Amino acid sequence: MHEIKCPHCGQTFTIDEVGYADIVKQVRDSEFQQELHERLELAEQDKRNAVELAETKVASELQKAAAAKDAELQELKAKLEQTKQEKQSAVELSEAKLVNELQKAAATKDSEIQGMRAKLDAGEVAQRLAITEAVGAVEKERDELKSGLAQAKLEKQLAESSLKEKYETQIKDRDDAIERLRDMKARLSTKMVGETLEQHCETEFNRIRATAFPKAYFEKDNDSRTGSKGDYIFRDSDDAGTEIVSVMFEMKNESDGIATKHKNEDFLKELDNDRAEKGCEYAVLVSMLEPDSELYNTGIVDVSHRYPKMYVVRPQFFIPIITVLRNAAMNSLKYKSELALVKAQSIDVTNFEDELESFKTGFARNFDLASRRFQTAVDEIDKSIDHLQKTKEALLGTNRNLRLANDKAQDVTIKKLTRGNPTMADKFAELKSVDPTVEERSPGQEKYEGI
Repeated sequence: MHEIKCPHCGQTFTIDEVGYADIVKQVRDSEFQQELHERLELAEQDKRNAVELAETKVASELQKAAAAKDAELQELKAKLEQTKQEKQSAVELSEAKLVNELQKAAATKDSEIQGMRAKLDAGEVAQRLAITEAVGAVEKERDELKSGLAQAKLEKQLAESSLKEKYETQIKDRDDAIERLRDMKARLSTKMVGETLEQHCETEFNRIRATAFPKAYFEKDNDSRTGSKGDYIFRDSDDAGTEIVSVMFEMKNESDGIATKHKNEDFLKELDNDRAEKGCEYAVLVSMLEPDSELYNTGIVDVSHRYPKMYVVRPQFFIPIITVLRNAAMNSLKYKSELALVKAQSIDVTNFEDELESFKTGFARNFDLASRRFQTAVDEIDKSIDHLQKTKEALLGTNRNLRLANDKAQDVTIKKLTRGNPTMADKFAELKSVDPTVEERSPGQEKYEGI
C-alpha cells in the first residue's frame, strides 16, 4: 500500500500497488516524453555544436596547412631566387672570367660554358619539379580537407533532412489525425459525441474488469422513473455482500463546431440529484468540456465544496479515480461491516419490539373481543336465567294450580256430585249394586292417584 498526498487539499489517500503503478506509469510516461524531447533537443544541439566545431577545426587546420604550405612555398621561392642570384652571380663571374680568358682558351671555355648552362638548366628543372610536387601535395591535402568538409556537410545535411522528414511525417500524421477527429466531430451529433466518450470509458473499464474489479457492477443507468438518470453506476462489494463503494458517473462531451459552449458547473447539480436518488456514495463527472481550463487539465478536481463527495476528471483519469475511491473505501470497510452488524442487531431489536407490540395489540384486540363476547354470553345467560326463572315461576304457578286442582278434586265426592241430581244418584246406586267394592270417591280420583 502507498500513501499519496493531494497537493491541493492536503488529503492523504492510500492506494494499492495497481493504482500506484497506474499513477506512476502516467507520471513516468509524461516525464519520459519530456525527457526524451529534452534529450533530442540536447542531441540536436550537441550535433550542431559538433558540426560547427568540426567545421571550425577543419577550417583552422586548412588555414594552418595553407599557411604552412604558403610559407614553405615562399621559402622555396626564396631559395630559388637565391639560387638564381647565386647562379647569376656565378654566371656573370664566369662570363667575366671567360671574357678575360676567351682569347686564351676560346674552344675550352665554350665547352665549359655549355656544360655550366646545361647544369643550370637541369637545376632549374629540378627546382621547378620540387616546387610543383610541393604545390601538388599541398593542393592534394587541401582537396582532401575540402572533400572531408564537404562530406561532413553532406552528412549533416542528410541527418538534418532525415530528422526534418521524420518530424514532418510525424507532424503530418498528427495533423491528419487531428483533422480526422475534427471531421468526425463535425459529422457526429451531440448525442453521438457523448456516446463516444461513454463507449471509451466502458471499454477502458471492461479492459481491467476481470483483474481489478471482478465483483464490481458497472452498467448504464436506465432507471428514469424519477424523471432523470445518470450515465453509469459503479458498485463494488466484498465476499460477504457488504457494499464497498458506489459511484454515479456522468460523461459530458461536445463538438468543436457548436456556438454555445457548456461548462462543467452546468451539470453538477443534476448529477448530485441523480446520486442521491440512486443511493450512490460518490458522484464523478467525466468531462471533455472547457478544454483550455488549467483547473480541469491538472487531473482529479475535488468539487466537494459545492456538492458532497463529487469530483470532475478528464477521461484519462477515469480508471485512477475509481481505484482511488475504491481503495479509500476499503479502509472503512471494517467499520461499515461493524456498522451493518450493529444495524442488523438494531433491526432485530426493533423487529422484536414491533412483534411484541403487534402481539400486545393483537392480544388486547382478542381480549377485547373475547371480553365482549363473554359479556354477551353472560348477558344471554342472564336473559336465559330470567327466562328460566319466568319458566320456573310459570311451572311453580302451574304446580300450585295443579295442587289446588288436586285439592279440589280430593274434596269432590259422589255425595256432593249427586246432591241435588237424582239421575246421577240413581246411576251410582246401580253401579254400586253391580260392584259392591266401589267406594264413594270422586270421578277423577283414579286419574290423580299417582300424582
